[in-house]
Amino acid sequence: MNRHSYLRWSAPLPPVALLIYLFMAGCAAVGPNYKRPDVTTDAQFRSQVGPTEANSLADLPWWKVFDDKALQDLITQALTDNYDLEAALARIAQARALVTVARADLYPQFGYEASAVREKSFFPFEFGGRSGNITYNSFELALNSTWELDLWGRIRRTEESARAQLFAQQDIRRGVMLTLVSDVATSYFRLIELDRQLGIATESADVYKRTLALFSQRFDAGRDSRLAVVRAQAAYDSSRVNIAQLNRAIAQQENAISVLLGTQPRAIARGAVLTQQRTPKTPLGQTTEIINRRPDILQAEHTMMAANAEVGVAVANFYPRIGLSALFGGQAPHIEDVFDRNFNIWQIGGGLAGPIFQGGRLRANYDANKAFWDESIAQYKKTIVGAFREISDALIAQQTLEAQRAALESQVRALRDSVDLATTRYTVGRASYFEVLQAQQELFPSEQALAQTQRDQLLAVVNLYKALGGGWNLDDAAWPQPK
Repeated sequence: MNRHSYLRWSAPLPPVALLIYLFMAGCAAVGPNYKRPDVTTDAQFRSQVGPTEANSLADLPWWKVFDDKALQDLITQALTDNYDLEAALARIAQARALVTVARADLYPQFGYEASAVREKSFFPFEFGGRSGNITYNSFELALNSTWELDLWGRIRRTEESARAQLFAQQDIRRGVMLTLVSDVATSYFRLIELDRQLGIATESADVYKRTLALFSQRFDAGRDSRLAVVRAQAAYDSSRVNIAQLNRAIAQQENAISVLLGTQPRAIARGAVLTQQRTPKTPLGQTTEIINRRPDILQAEHTMMAANAEVGVAVANFYPRIGLSALFGGQAPHIEDVFDRNFNIWQIGGGLAGPIFQGGRLRANYDANKAFWDESIAQYKKTIVGAFREISDALIAQQTLEAQRAALESQVRALRDSVDLATTRYTVGRASYFEVLQAQQELFPSEQALAQTQRDQLLAVVNLYKALGGGWNLDDAAWPQPK
C-alpha cells in the first residue's frame, strides 16, 4: 500500500486538530449564499369575495373540514397504511443518511492497515549480512488518519445541499399526506354521489316499470297503440342498463379507495348520504402565507437551496484541496516483533492537490450547476403561480356551483310536477304516451345533474383545502389523529 498517496491526520494531536477546525469553521465558504427570489403576490385571490382575513381554512386540521365519521376513519387508515406514504418515509430516511455521509468528510477519518508478505528479491548490496536473491518476511500493522481541511467550504456546501434535499423530502412527505387526504375525500364523495346516482336510476327503473304496466294495460284494453308499449319497454331497459353500469362504477370506486387505504379491494363503509354532507366556512387567509404553507412550494424552495449549494461546490472545485495525514504502527520481519518499539514506523505530513488543466470539465460543471439553479428558480415561481391558479379555480367553482345547484333544484321540482301532470293527463286521455315518457326522460337526467353538482360543491371545498396547504400547522405524528 502506498502510504504517500493518502491525506492523513494523526490521532495524537487533538488540540491542534481542534484549532485547525475552529479556524476552518471561521472561513467563509465560496459560492453564493442562498437568498429567496423576490415573488410578488396580489393582495387578494382572484374570485375572492369579501376582504382578506387573517384566518384560513388551511389552519384547520382535516378532521374539522370533513366531519363525516366514516370518511374520517378512511382517511386515518390511509395516513397509516398507504404505500406511497411509506415510500416517502423511506426516501426521508435515505436523505437523512446522505446528510451524515456528506457531513462525515468534515472530520478526521481514521482507519487501519495490515499486511503479511513473504518476498524473494535481488539485493546487489549486502542486506542483513547477505546479498543476491534473498527471501524474507514482512509484517505490518498500522493506524492511519486523514483529514481534508475544508478551507473553501466544498464539504460544507455539499452538506448544505444534502440537508436541503432532506428538507425537500420532508416537504414531499407532507405533500403526500395532504394529497392523500384530498384523494380519499374526493374518492369518497364520488362514491356517495354514485350511490345517489344509483338511487335515482333505481327510482327511474321503478317509474318506467309502472309506466310500462300502465301502457300495457291500455294496449290490452284496446285504448292505446303498441308503440307506447315498446317505447316504455325501451325506457325501462335503458334504466336497467344504467343500474348495471352504476353498480360496476361503485365497485371500481371502492377498489380505488382500497388502494389508497393500502388494503385489498373491499366494500367501503359510508356515513352521511350526499345530500346530508356539510361543509365548513372557507376563509382564505393572506395571499403571502401560501408561500410558507404549501408543501409543494416549500419543496421547490428547498430544491433551490440544494441547487444553490451545488453551485458553491462547483466553485470550490476550482481551488486546491489541502489535507493532513498521519500513520503510526509497526513493521517487522517476524509477526511477534510488530509491537516491539524497535520496529515502530510513523509518518506525519501534509498535502496539497489542485487542478491545472482538465479540458474544461470544471467550468462545464459550474455552468451545469448554475443552469440547474436557474431552472429551480423558474420551477419555484411556476409552482407559486400554479398554486394561485388552483385556489382561484376552487373559488370560482364554489361561486358558480351554488347558483347552478339552486337552478337545478328548481328545475327538478318543476320536472317532477311535469311528470305528475303528464301522467294524470294521460290517464284521463288528454295526453299521449309521448308526453309522459318525455317528462320522465327529462326528470331523471336533471336529478343526476343535481347529484353531480352537489358532489362538485364538496369537491370544491376539498380542492380549496388542498390548494391553501391545509393542515400546514399539524405535526407529522398528528395527521392520522381521529380514531
